[in-house]
Amino acid sequence: MKFFLIGILYTLLLLTGFVNESKAGEAEENRVDLIGKVVDHYYLDFKPAGTIELPRIIYDRGSFHFYASTTRLINKSEHFTDAHYFGSTDMQEGNLKPSSYIIVRTEDGTAPQLDLSITSHLVFFWLAGALVFIIFIPLSRKYQAGTGSETEPKGALQNMFEVLVLFIRDEIALQNIGPKKYLFFTPYLLTVFFFILFMNFFGLMPWGVSSTADISVTAVLALFTFLATQIFASKDHWKHIFWFPGVPVPIKFMLMPVELMGLLTKPFALCIRLFANMASGKILIFSILGTIFIFSDLFGPGVAYGTSWIWVLLTLFVYLIKALVSFIQAYVFTILSALFIGLAVADHSEEHAH
Repeated sequence: MKFFLIGILYTLLLLTGFVNESKAGEAEENRVDLIGKVVDHYYLDFKPAGTIELPRIIYDRGSFHFYASTTRLINKSEHFTDAHYFGSTDMQEGNLKPSSYIIVRTEDGTAPQLDLSITSHLVFFWLAGALVFIIFIPLSRKYQAGTGSETEPKGALQNMFEVLVLFIRDEIALQNIGPKKYLFFTPYLLTVFFFILFMNFFGLMPWGVSSTADISVTAVLALFTFLATQIFASKDHWKHIFWFPGVPVPIKFMLMPVELMGLLTKPFALCIRLFANMASGKILIFSILGTIFIFSDLFGPGVAYGTSWIWVLLTLFVYLIKALVSFIQAYVFTILSALFIGLAVADHSEEHAH
């Protein structure tokens, strides 16, 4: 019941945002930028309450340039200006509204060397990491003190997370990596699971952002799994890539590029799967809600209001499915990481002897 009420509240907030943006001005022609709801921004969006611009940090020609916001950078900077911007932002009374600008040098219009600005995805990325520390450092201290290790766990929080921790340790790490090495990789798998889970759930919150809807975030996560797989891989793993045992020599040369390609396709699949699922969910939610305004343009406000309850209920259903998908995608990324690690660290010498 609690999740149902939260879903209704979130749907109403989304509707409020649509109504607010649909009245933003004639220049917008009552259109909503769906992609702009998912892409990264240099501000935090709390519409209709407003936005909070984030600091811009530019490194160029041997020096750092710090600006409190994009608006200040565009209006005050002598070094940089905007080439163009993304989203539904426009000029109002001579002041630039916050948006995702492309920053270029004022003198020649070329891009600066490095843009280290803080973005909305980065903020929620940090929040997810901070939440992992806030929850699990106190829990680890409890176990070190004996609560949960020598006695029964105490409190709903410890019991809830112990179920998840034991599941990942026993059903994912142990089953896929094996009894000899699973404990070494369990901390990494736990961190990946909860880190992704928290980022996914942030995207379900009103005004929240899912950092896993950014392909650069999922690419970094997949890169860490790839590094863990290759750094700790056994000799037998590399033998199966560069000199596959038990097959004729000509076949070995044919299998080598296939196996090398397999090394890259595994992290690529991890990256794209998580990114696509999390990005598409929010776009789908806004697309369904946008049907109300499409009906209003095509058939008039009466039809739009009369059918709005259908789209609201369908949006709520998709929202609940997205909550389930958020958990499933964290699980899938973790179990595939464990599977890839397990295949790399396994020693197949006994199998070959047999």
